[in-house]
Amino acid sequence: MAPFIVLILSFLILRITGVLGILYFDGWDTSLRVAVALMFLLTATAHWGKRRPDLIKMVPQGVPNPEFIVTITGILEIVGAIGLLIPLTSRITSIGLALLLIFMFPANIYAARKGITFSGKPSTPLFSRTIIQIIFLTAVILAG
Repeated sequence: MAPFIVLILSFLILRITGVLGILYFDGWDTSLRVAVALMFLLTATAHWGKRRPDLIKMVPQGVPNPEFIVTITGILEIVGAIGLLIPLTSRITSIGLALLLIFMFPANIYAARKGITFSGKPSTPLFSRTIIQIIFLTAVILAG
């Protein structure tokens, strides 16, 4: 839920700063690109922090080397966040991040169905997680 909150709040704060005179954030597109980048930077931190074991447990059984998958997806999130901030690469980066979200969604389904906890808290229910995922996908595509 924290990534969703970061996405929404940072977008609103950036848009307000644009309206108040910081020209860089005067358009919704730049504000959205930065908000999505912040969201992905936040999610990437979990790939190496205290939540790493929970992310490893999320990887569905049968997927080889879950530790490597978690590391690679974290790196891709960081690279994607940076790529969104560069106008020349933002379009292709948004496509890559959208594919990454789609690729990682089965792990969210697995976590919801298996009752995997995150820092002792239950995972987001599947219906809510699906709605949030659609919002993330929409934001990522629009950011590009």
